[in-house]
Amino acid sequence: MPTTRTVPPDLADIRARTLAGLRDALSAEDVAGAENCAQRLYAALPVRERPGDNVVLVAYGGGKDSTYTLAFVRMVQLLLHDRYGSTFRLRSATNRQAGMPQAVMDNIDRAYQALGFAEDPDCTAIMIEDDEVRPFRRDEPASPRVLARNRLDMLMTGHRTMAEGRPTFCNSCNLSMVNSFGIATAYDGGVDLVITGDSPAEQRSYYLWVNRLARNHGRQPRQTGDAGFGSFLRSADAIAGVYFTEIFGADAKDEVAARGVASDVPKELRFFSIFEDTGYSSLHHWPLLTGFLGFAFDELAFSFTESDCANPTLMAHLRGLKCERLYGRDYGEGLDEYVAFATRLMHTKEFPDWLVDRVRQRYDGPDAAARMRERANGFAAEAYGLGEEQLICMVYSPFAGKGERLGDYLTRERPHLLDRLDEIHDFLAGGPDSDVAAELSAASGLEPRQLRTLYGGATLLGVSEGRSNILQAMLDGDPHKEVIMTRRSPEGPLEPELLSGR
Repeated sequence: MPTTRTVPPDLADIRARTLAGLRDALSAEDVAGAENCAQRLYAALPVRERPGDNVVLVAYGGGKDSTYTLAFVRMVQLLLHDRYGSTFRLRSATNRQAGMPQAVMDNIDRAYQALGFAEDPDCTAIMIEDDEVRPFRRDEPASPRVLARNRLDMLMTGHRTMAEGRPTFCNSCNLSMVNSFGIATAYDGGVDLVITGDSPAEQRSYYLWVNRLARNHGRQPRQTGDAGFGSFLRSADAIAGVYFTEIFGADAKDEVAARGVASDVPKELRFFSIFEDTGYSSLHHWPLLTGFLGFAFDELAFSFTESDCANPTLMAHLRGLKCERLYGRDYGEGLDEYVAFATRLMHTKEFPDWLVDRVRQRYDGPDAAARMRERANGFAAEAYGLGEEQLICMVYSPFAGKGERLGDYLTRERPHLLDRLDEIHDFLAGGPDSDVAAELSAASGLEPRQLRTLYGGATLLGVSEGRSNILQAMLDGDPHKEVIMTRRSPEGPLEPELLSGR
């Protein structure tokens, strides 16, 4: 039997009220699932006789699914205390990035308040920005260093992919998220269990894909004898090394090293899946989410399939700009293409119909395109310090692949520079500095040296120095994409085109 710990009356009251609130807000099925999960998790604790010696980690992004996961695990924690008089310590970690608007921070804060985190010494809420860990605070300003890094990563990838949604915004963000796992699991003495909602089969599939991607691109992860989470993190670090070398160039040692994935975690660290005990359908958890936890679906934060990130709003905006500037069509037609694609994704992810309709209605009506364009431009300026001019440039991706689309960009957007095309090519190839460099930097949001890096790098569908392009390989393995039929000129024929996003 576990050792019982004496709990102060005030804390006992907070825990009892929180547990009662969760019981009232959850369905009978989910309550039964939490009770079953509590028994399984207790059996998985390394130190069962002293539950308080064990630390359990939940990665909390602030979206609807991770909010539910946190509440579910908090209930498991409270059930164990109710059953044994002692329970594990719960650590919640949020990886902050530029795409998270203030509404996400507010949702996180309301969830913590409802779950009694601040008053419970067995609960810790941390925020991770790059390699820095700090206590979560709703009004904490975002790190300027991290915002600048997110901006650069987005531009350098977007300029290799004609601003394709998933690689532009998600590749470096996903690697950053994995890095935050490594940091959170090692922080302050480490953790014993990491909670996941994925099934064991899903975990294994992702693990194998990451390892295969690393091997196929010339990076064998460093071997240390364990085949657990540390091995996965080392494979992710190998991918990060290949990816950011591709993006920033072989000479950019500092930039690549700064974007590595932390992998120094305890060998005995294990995952614990709640997959068999509960489901993620937000429709079934509505009273808990919007009632007890105070979760609000903000217009920016709730962006298509995401409820903790506004970047999909920019993905839709970039599709509109692509149709307008490259294809000579109406901006709204590009929005319509993205909305149709993204709402199909929402149905695949089992969003309730009324939430799908809510998103679709934002883009309906005669003034909707102009309103959402303004909203997206406002967020791009606030989060990334970019204006529409820089986004348009990224849609063309004029510098990558030896400037293969440079002439098209100058013809349509900067015709006064067209007669200097050869001079610009020479400058981008490493020739003498040109007085046009300042204009191109302002138009793109990138420094001249970064423009030269793009010039020497392959486009998404190309190859670089005899290797398959890791950007393409990552997109090939990404399920959030679809081939749509579009027109590349106002009167042109329908042609297939890949569209990716969230």
